[in-house]
Amino acid sequence: MIIVTGGAGCIGSAIVWALNKRGIKDIILVDGVDHPEKKKNIASLNYFALEDKEIFLDRIKNIKTPWSIDAIIHLGGCSSTIERNEGFLTKTNFDYTRCLATYALNKDIRFIYASSAATYGNGGNGFSDEVDLKTLKPLNPYGHSKHKFDLWAQEQGAFDQIAGLKYFNVFGPGEYHKKEMQSMVRRGFLQVLDSGKIRLFKSHNPEYADGDQERDFLYIKDAIEMTLFFLDNPKIGGIFNAGTGVVRTWNDLAATVFKAMDRNIAIEYVDMPPSIRDQFQYRTCAKIGKIRDAGYSQPITSLEEATMDYIQNYLLFNKRLGESKVSFRRPKK
Repeated sequence: MIIVTGGAGCIGSAIVWALNKRGIKDIILVDGVDHPEKKKNIASLNYFALEDKEIFLDRIKNIKTPWSIDAIIHLGGCSSTIERNEGFLTKTNFDYTRCLATYALNKDIRFIYASSAATYGNGGNGFSDEVDLKTLKPLNPYGHSKHKFDLWAQEQGAFDQIAGLKYFNVFGPGEYHKKEMQSMVRRGFLQVLDSGKIRLFKSHNPEYADGDQERDFLYIKDAIEMTLFFLDNPKIGGIFNAGTGVVRTWNDLAATVFKAMDRNIAIEYVDMPPSIRDQFQYRTCAKIGKIRDAGYSQPITSLEEATMDYIQNYLLFNKRLGESKVSFRRPKK
């Protein structure tokens, strides 16, 4: 049995979709399906059972899981970079992860978990997954909560047995429930439908022009392949970047949205909220040599190809991975 926590979320449901394509259905989804869009994410997927995340945690704590577990792919937790409740983030992103990891280590179960590019902070120490973790300084509580587990795993010597992925800016089908944490591809798509233009944050850093803040945008289908590489290669452990290794700007991303929608480019730059200005990453770009050296050899989708696929095959039809194409209907915000 494979456990996928966060199994109704964006990356989690995509992992289940990919496992189904391999003919694997012995999957336990662990999630709180508290949003209608998350229910839709898993409606067309095949799995053994859906388990409440707190009930599952109790099973783990009491060592009373009724299944023989082969692997835990832990993608659950809080993914909001603007969450300010540090106690909540510690409980959700550190304590929960530590509990699952300890169980997996004691039972010799493959454990793969989601770290984050937010752990790199402002990038002052670069974006290499081979840097000393203790030198990293996340900018926000979310990044700190993810970094805290990375440090714990390192201190336990666990990276010989487990694999962590520092996902960069993942986007794609299945993110429709994420509200303000949706990718700019979907938000931009909706903005173009509503007003014909895309709104981007102005730069408050003199080194960057408006819209030229830089990101490493990773398509969900590539994030899936990178994650399952570690399921297929259980002897490979450590912490690895999951990105393209190519830096692009928000202006680039907006241009790809307009092209995929066959619209003229129209961008409005708006002030960044003061509450996030000091915690905004102006540049991220994954160093992906480590995962390549480990044996991951799949080509990575370009931003242009990914945006075209996402918009023309999913967003225009309000479609998710695993769903049949339906006639166009205006998606809800």
